[in-house]
Amino acid sequence: MLTLPTQSPKLQPSAQQMPQQQPKPLTPDHTMIDKKAKRIYIIEDEQDISELMRFNLALEGYSVETFGTGEEGFRALELKQPDLVLLDIMLPGMSGLEICKRAKENAKTKATPIIMVTARGEESDIVRGLELGADDYVTKPFSPKVLSARVEAVLRRAQKSSTAASQDVIRHGAIEINIGRVEAAANGERLDLTQSEFRILQFLAQRPGWVYTRTQIVEAIRGENYAVTDRTIDFQMVGLRKKLGDHGHLIETVRGVGYRFKDIV
Repeated sequence: MLTLPTQSPKLQPSAQQMPQQQPKPLTPDHTMIDKKAKRIYIIEDEQDISELMRFNLALEGYSVETFGTGEEGFRALELKQPDLVLLDIMLPGMSGLEICKRAKENAKTKATPIIMVTARGEESDIVRGLELGADDYVTKPFSPKVLSARVEAVLRRAQKSSTAASQDVIRHGAIEINIGRVEAAANGERLDLTQSEFRILQFLAQRPGWVYTRTQIVEAIRGENYAVTDRTIDFQMVGLRKKLGDHGHLIETVRGVGYRFKDIV
């Protein structure tokens, strides 16, 4: 059960109250997040939850602004884009799903990462949010450590993917994907992939850690309204993992949602 700190969030906590943060290892490409330079918007109508998130993220060093309604939050998002949005699904007026949809359709805001925050544990809400373009999700109740880890992971992935999408070659550990040549290799050995398998691998590997639904994967490799069943995608994933051999575990199944390429840290 999450509770707010008893002290005023405007006061500086004492040394004993400050959480002891352990040094975090660098990622393979040494991607680091300058938290003081990152602005986060919280769009949440439950004041206690909103203040809890604001307090803990501010302790981490982020610049945080909160909004209590969907309309207020979306206006702020359009006016000045933050580095990340924590967005509750169940909001009065404009819902979180509607905000996500509008944000991802807007040229100014579509690149802004969104983490959906909801008390609902239903898979349909998670899938719907991801299909609208949300980058991740957390379900209430959550611990401050979990929230902080999700926020940092999404910011780091956004920072890495901003350059990965434009690269001719994508490298993750022993996996190398040459987009121009339409070739992939593991440990220097070329993989015998079908065109669909290559495009799935490329699509997932461009954003490691991002969760994609089966519908998103189909639309990315085949286009919208392509008639295909979930079992077809699952079958292709089985074949892709088999061809990746010892690296097949890099294609992860997110139960009830879809798939992702493992974020190697």
